Amino acid sequence: MEKLKVEEVFRNFSNIKALVIGDAMVDSYRWGAVDRISAEAPIPIVTVSRQENRLGGAANVSLNLQALGATPVLVSMVGNDMKGDIFMELLQKRQLSDAGIMRSDRRETTVKTRILSGTQQMVRVDEETTELINADEEELVFQRILSLVDQNSFDIVIFVDYDKGIITKTLIERVTELAQSKGIMIAVDPKKRNFYNYPGVNLFKPNFKEFKEGLKLQIAKNDFEAILEAAEKFKKEHKLDVIFITLSELGVIISNGVKQNHFPAEIRDIADVSGAGDTVIAVASLCLAAGLPTKFMAQLSNLAGGLVCEKSGVVPIDSERLKHEARKIKISH
Repeated sequence: MEKLKVEEVFRNFSNIKALVIGDAMVDSYRWGAVDRISAEAPIPIVTVSRQENRLGGAANVSLNLQALGATPVLVSMVGNDMKGDIFMELLQKRQLSDAGIMRSDRRETTVKTRILSGTQQMVRVDEETTELINADEEELVFQRILSLVDQNSFDIVIFVDYDKGIITKTLIERVTELAQSKGIMIAVDPKKRNFYNYPGVNLFKPNFKEFKEGLKLQIAKNDFEAILEAAEKFKKEHKLDVIFITLSELGVIISNGVKQNHFPAEIRDIADVSGAGDTVIAVASLCLAAGLPTKFMAQLSNLAGGLVCEKSGVVPIDSERLKHEARKIKISH
């Protein structure tokens, strides 16, 4: 892709406002060294030397949008607990708006703690609530969304579902109706519980595991023809514009009638795949909102997802690196 066109694409991204709705969390890391086995059980002892908290889930999608120059506003609910305080501090540190964040006494802030020796993950400990928000909380979330939509000119709504209970079927219905009445595009990163609850959205981006489980399919990840056939059927039944299925090391499949529908992954030195899906939905959503061709969306998202896998832990995309790589591989417009 020509240099001027790459710059133009990223300039377009900087004009986009995105409303991100979903499960936000804290990704916590403990790095150390293993030099002995426990006397209590046959397990390694990790002597922790460094720790760090990062924004995860829907908040990491927001960070990726911000890194690409867009303006995200995150709507989520965290607990009225110390972990929620950490989350709010991280939002402030990363200069993300807290206008859409609500706190609940009956919910626990989701924290995923990863314990690593070097770059090797030894164990992950999850603290979370997966129960759906109740009717009162759902009303609170929807009223906050209404208020934000009234105050901002959003180009796209992005549902980021980590199956922690913030996104309910009726919330999806109400927000979808609101967005469509305002001419706002809708992108979705789904999970199994709400897989069938997004009719009529513009972009539906499951990973292969979510797609296979959602449709209850027995299908191989490298059977691109069968995957595409199932995707086309699901797209037609649910009146979706684009289905974008990520296949990790095998790339992506896109279903919207384009001639080329499978895009292999770029060869990378993979350090950690966590957070790659957040980057892919962020890049794909911006391409959609900017009116860029579907083939371009697939290639740029695929590239971005590979780049973040080179980093340890959940990190947002490096915008300058993505620009550089986009020029080098000559992405077709």
